[in-house]
Amino acid sequence: MKLWGGRFEKTTDAMVEDFHSSIRFDQRLYKQDILGSIAHARMLGSVGVISEEEANHLMAGLTEILDDIQAGKVEFEIGAEDIHMNVEKLLTERIGPVGKKLHTGRSRNDQVALDLRLYLREEIDHTKNLVEQLLQTLLQLAEEHLETWMPGYTHLQKAQPITLAHHLMAYVQMFLRDLGRLKDTRKRLNSSPLGSGAMAGTTFPLDREKVAAELGFDGVTLNSLDGVSDRDFALEFLAAASILMMHLSRMCEELVLWSSGEFRFISMDDGYSTGSSIMPQKKNPDVAELVRGKTGRVYGDLVALLTVMKGLPLAYNKDMQEDKEQVFDAVDTIQKCLLVVEPMLRTMQVHRDTMAWGAKGGFTNATDLADYLAKKGVPFREAHELVGRIVLHCSKQGIGLEELSLSDYQELSPIFEDDLFEAIGIEHCVRARKIAGGPSPETVAEGIRVSREVLNDLLW
Repeated sequence: MKLWGGRFEKTTDAMVEDFHSSIRFDQRLYKQDILGSIAHARMLGSVGVISEEEANHLMAGLTEILDDIQAGKVEFEIGAEDIHMNVEKLLTERIGPVGKKLHTGRSRNDQVALDLRLYLREEIDHTKNLVEQLLQTLLQLAEEHLETWMPGYTHLQKAQPITLAHHLMAYVQMFLRDLGRLKDTRKRLNSSPLGSGAMAGTTFPLDREKVAAELGFDGVTLNSLDGVSDRDFALEFLAAASILMMHLSRMCEELVLWSSGEFRFISMDDGYSTGSSIMPQKKNPDVAELVRGKTGRVYGDLVALLTVMKGLPLAYNKDMQEDKEQVFDAVDTIQKCLLVVEPMLRTMQVHRDTMAWGAKGGFTNATDLADYLAKKGVPFREAHELVGRIVLHCSKQGIGLEELSLSDYQELSPIFEDDLFEAIGIEHCVRARKIAGGPSPETVAEGIRVSREVLNDLLW
């Protein structure tokens, strides 16, 4: 008989029972469910709702069930619907009628809200650790490539010379923001909903704060309707995960481009590449491509849960059973991606000479030529127009700005002098950009130092 079956005259249709059941996926919450139940049982005993002896009996039985599940000795039942009722059924079978007292003052509505918060809190911490490892690798790579010159791009066209360190540090800033979002999400979810009951609390004198403290929460939710129906914390995580995946995808997109024969900036380690079943010469950046592809999966998880929640009246509705699979999928996806991206970056080979050669093509020093004129008193707009004509001339001749003779420059403007070629040298173009946030090695080195401090502040 169902634990809620007293109201019903006939059993649930077999097809509906299977459709209704969530144990296939929410069994993943077994640890959180049992730890929450242990805290609830201890509190029931401390406030006198049940005897201390009964509370101890409940806690011992729950601990035994937890151990057995972890040892693979428990098979869950579809007919028991979900993880909550499976655990309660097991408990009652093992310790007798006292097991039926566990649910006093509690509903599955506040129970599942508690479980999901406990689960996400733990997974956010794990995700944070993986992001930290990725950041440490990026920072180390940046330190190693402070003077690895490369072209910077806008519109995927060569724009200005920078360094690989400067480029990598852009991603460091993105992932630091991701850490901040995860930290904020964790802070907001860390309130215990247990005690909200089905939606209107309970008449039992529960000590909500005691349970919250035992489970590591900062406090309790302040409205029972919101306590059982809020999934903002799950949506916040999915949003943060989506942005994090977007950053991973952008980085992987560049790694795919850079490893191509057209760029040849990097080579992927064999351990993070695959081949072709028909073309023996191929070495494909499949890991980076798959991370890029999995980004859409996490976006889908976010949109799916937003859609589930958008029209729900207060308080709990069965629709909300659809929250867990989206959260579980996003957690699995993002953690697997982080686990493979970090060593993929760490083991890739950087072709410094090819990057430096690339920085010299495409007139990446054109802005510096215009700046040279502006520093000699030519209005920048006029300097821009003149340099544009010089670029057009050099382009037709198939030469770079540094290959045009001084006499040719002086025919265009007498302002050009011998110091011209130093000003438009690629290394000088980069080293001269010492403004905060710029690509000069000294500036980037300071950015690395500050970023390490920010990273330490974000760890918890």
